[in-house]
Amino acid sequence: MASTISPPMFHALSVHGVHTSHRGRSVKVHVSKPAPVVSLSNRRQLLFFLTTTTALTVKERESKAEDIPLFGFRKKLKSAEEEAVEIVKEGLETAEKGLETAERGIFTVEKGLKTAEKKIETTEKEIESAVGFGALAQAGAVAGAEFLGVVVATSIVNGVLAAEAPKS
Repeated sequence: MASTISPPMFHALSVHGVHTSHRGRSVKVHVSKPAPVVSLSNRRQLLFFLTTTTALTVKERESKAEDIPLFGFRKKLKSAEEEAVEIVKEGLETAEKGLETAERGIFTVEKGLKTAEKKIETTEKEIESAVGFGALAQAGAVAGAEFLGVVVATSIVNGVLAAEAPKS
């Protein structure tokens, strides 16, 4: 059996000068385009060719469109996504720090309010003790105010009556 394969990438695998025992089995190839031709005249050469082409096919490097400047959109998009993720992480960290600071501020304000309430209560007690009278002192103050009222009223009445009295 004989096979003929003529892709240009397999030109390096051509077997020129290999002598076979079956010289009568050659294949003539009519190619419209000029391309290198690999002529395989026996099974060993065909097996060798198939294994080497499989090895070359497997070992071929994948072409990455992101490496080509024109098609580098995927790479740019990936880097933009990474930057966006980093910015979001930084924003979340900043927000958490802000919340912690706000919580500390609220806690401090609550402490200040409690302290102010205690001071107000203490001041009220001091005012009550300074201004506040006992029951007996309060009764004495009321009696003194009534007596003062009577004295003032009497003097006013005497002053009015004295002015009306005939002068002799």
